[in-house]
Amino acid sequence: MCEACNQKAEILTREGESRRSFLGGTAAMATAPLAAAALSSEAKAQEAASPLGASNVQSWAAFDTSGSFAPHTIPRRAAGPKDVVVEILYSSICHSDIHTYKGDWGMPTFPLVPGHEMVGRVTGVGAEVTKFREGDIAGVGTMVDSCGECANCLADREQNCLNGTTFTYNSPDKISGGVTYGGYSKKIVVKEDFALRIPPGVDLAGFAPLLCAGITTFSPLNHWDLQPGQRYGVIGMGGLGHLAVKLAAAKGAEVVVFTTSKDKLEDAKSFGASEAYLWSDEDAMRRQMGSFDLMLSTVPVAYPMQPFLNMLKLDKTLVNVGALFPIEGAHGMMMGFGRQSLAGSMTGGIAETQRVIDFAAHHGIAATYEMITPDQIGAACEKVVRKQARYRYVIDMTKA
Repeated sequence: MCEACNQKAEILTREGESRRSFLGGTAAMATAPLAAAALSSEAKAQEAASPLGASNVQSWAAFDTSGSFAPHTIPRRAAGPKDVVVEILYSSICHSDIHTYKGDWGMPTFPLVPGHEMVGRVTGVGAEVTKFREGDIAGVGTMVDSCGECANCLADREQNCLNGTTFTYNSPDKISGGVTYGGYSKKIVVKEDFALRIPPGVDLAGFAPLLCAGITTFSPLNHWDLQPGQRYGVIGMGGLGHLAVKLAAAKGAEVVVFTTSKDKLEDAKSFGASEAYLWSDEDAMRRQMGSFDLMLSTVPVAYPMQPFLNMLKLDKTLVNVGALFPIEGAHGMMMGFGRQSLAGSMTGGIAETQRVIDFAAHHGIAATYEMITPDQIGAACEKVVRKQARYRYVIDMTKA
């Protein structure tokens, strides 16, 4: 428990004196069992009635690698002085959720409650919270805690915390014990430092995917400093890729999409791409050689990357944010002659995530999505795997 929580817990008697001092006195020693019972009963009553109290929450969980989701009750901790309680309205499906329950990155802890793209209404705030008030709209993304003290945290890169980031689900829970549970649920309790402000007037369901897909595709634009007029290639146009197109087009880049789905060619142009090509179009692929200032791969599985590396100008970079597996088909000699770079990136820090939210609100950008209800999660995940999503599935948690 943090120091602030200890301090607050010391003021528990009706007379306002320290509980520790009260229980240390002679009279208190004689009546300690009765006092403790009364305090325990009162605390439980207050906890049950308070929006800040611990609670059991409805969620939808995977119980094995098959992806069959079912209702499941999970515990949410009582809110501390710096916590906010968020009633989740919308939570979207990320391909990372699917990789996790399938065990692609190592066997998860079941029951697993995924979800790291969520938007909801603040229903409770701790006594020391300054960023939110009850009734505000907040978002929660890929992480819920970090040490806050290491060099990376101090540089607003909490996702790279040197002492271990706490991710939103299937991560060791340093506060409550066990593992963290994500946004396929009715409520979450999170430190205010890891909650994002959602501007008024936006499409809340369309903003949920910005909490992962948005920041994951926005962060490389900042780090590799994409400039207006530069040529930017987006490889794969699914949940991440379609937001990559929208965000880069809003920055004034010349966006070119490469997809394996013919029906996405026109979609790409409607999202802001100036050109779109099928991977199977060999002539078009050949014409792109040495023409890009920056490329982004959003494809969630490994594939030969050298044909796309060949499209980079001298000293330029292809950034992989999709396939979190061993990279295939990058040829050292060819990369050397072109002095091309193959880089990796992931989610951004909290400050940068707030930046993409504000950028999207300013430019009228939101995810393109299909709304589903919680009982459709399993089927929707399978459609994502089969590349049938257009382009994000958002779960309406108000239908839980």
